[in-house]
Amino acid sequence: MEWFTADGYWWSRLAFQRALAALYLTAFLTAALQFRALLGERGLTPIPRFVARVPFRAAPSLFHLSYSDRRFAAVAWFGVALSAAVLVGCADAVPLWAGVLMWAALWALYLSIVNVGQTWYGFGWESLLLEAGFLAIFLGNARVGPPVLVLWLVRWLLFRVEFGAGLIKMRGDRCWRELTCLDYHHETQPMPGPLSWFFHRLPKPLHRVETAANHVAQLVVPFALFTPQPVATWAALAVIVTQLWLVLSGNFAWLNWITIALALTAVDGHLIGDLLALSDPAERGDPPLWFTVLVLAATALVVVLSYWPTRNLVARRQRMNASFNPFHIAGAYGAFGSVNRHRHEVVIEGTDDPPGTPEPRWRAYEFKGKPGDPRRVPRPCAPYHRRLDWMMWFAAMSPAFARPWFAPLVGKLLEGDRATLRLLRTNPFPDAPPAQVRARRYAYRFTTWRELRETGQWWHRTPAGAYLPPVTLETLSATARRAGFAPPPEGP
Repeated sequence: MEWFTADGYWWSRLAFQRALAALYLTAFLTAALQFRALLGERGLTPIPRFVARVPFRAAPSLFHLSYSDRRFAAVAWFGVALSAAVLVGCADAVPLWAGVLMWAALWALYLSIVNVGQTWYGFGWESLLLEAGFLAIFLGNARVGPPVLVLWLVRWLLFRVEFGAGLIKMRGDRCWRELTCLDYHHETQPMPGPLSWFFHRLPKPLHRVETAANHVAQLVVPFALFTPQPVATWAALAVIVTQLWLVLSGNFAWLNWITIALALTAVDGHLIGDLLALSDPAERGDPPLWFTVLVLAATALVVVLSYWPTRNLVARRQRMNASFNPFHIAGAYGAFGSVNRHRHEVVIEGTDDPPGTPEPRWRAYEFKGKPGDPRRVPRPCAPYHRRLDWMMWFAAMSPAFARPWFAPLVGKLLEGDRATLRLLRTNPFPDAPPAQVRARRYAYRFTTWRELRETGQWWHRTPAGAYLPPVTLETLSATARRAGFAPPPEGP
């Protein structure tokens, strides 16, 4: 069945699947380590409360059947173990049907987590991982050659990721059309990395070159993915180089890494084999009939569902990072349609002093990823996803983004909740919870070369007003309501 398989992409498939397994492992590990504080029974936005008001058909998940923190932990850690098994090649060492089931299990388990993840899982790369994982189910394993149709579907997904991101920029903030967005982006992006300061301080002409190169990579290069080799390989390599540049300049969870993984499927497999000194695998027989039928059915499904993202690409009001079905298949993608000109951060502080103390001593909670202490260099964390840190970036723009969870977060700090404190870098109250907690808003900017040399500070910050006035456990609900943070509903 020469029409069905593309043996020249054997190593391309292998590279994609192993990279995807590593990203699945990262995603499940992130869930296992963070869910209890964010989504657990006593979390900021508990899953039991969510599944009680959202029906299964709107958000298919195993946790609609039954939920407990122990069950969630079991699902997440089983996902870690299964991802690790696939990463080391177990899915290629078993019969074809077993390999298909392993990939299907990874997709179903992570779908169950995302669909109850609420605001903490509302990022585009969650749907992207699920859609890529869905396609991986039908790529087969070492028993068969890579199906041509699925390889084209993966390129179609990569096209939507890149071209959608390019269109959302050109239709959005005018600074993308004026080539000035990168004058601000490196400083105002959600989670700066250790090199973001240096990228921000590049000469402005280089920022123009960066922006123009981004437009070429996202608006022109994607079309070349559908051309014959070696042009498709060069297009894929251009995407990979662009994504690696973004990896160096900031922390975007696994968005860049999964885009790189998708691009690997368009690289000529012989090139990968030559680079890694791998010999071509022995020829295999024709794929079994059941697998052929399965691939054809999956292809037809994705083609039909692609109507909605295709319509979105040509729509005047293009949606960014949208799922058109609860299974996160054939979605719309994009990033940074607008760029902030200024950076603000919410700094949460506590004090041992009771209300009414003339000059209370406030001490700040430091986060692991987001900017806080001006002397602390931004940390690398991607592809690991620090969800609370990311949401604090949105919270700084407007209390509306934090309304479901910020008041509960302050309550957990006042209680000294261990699960919540494990998400933070420092707890200034290790012996007993604080008597009061407040939140203040600051304007941040990167220091200049001179300021960095003289002060050792990577950031310069100035007060920008109160975000949440001082509260105790007794006054939290009323004060949070007045400040624009509605308390969460009681009970399921």
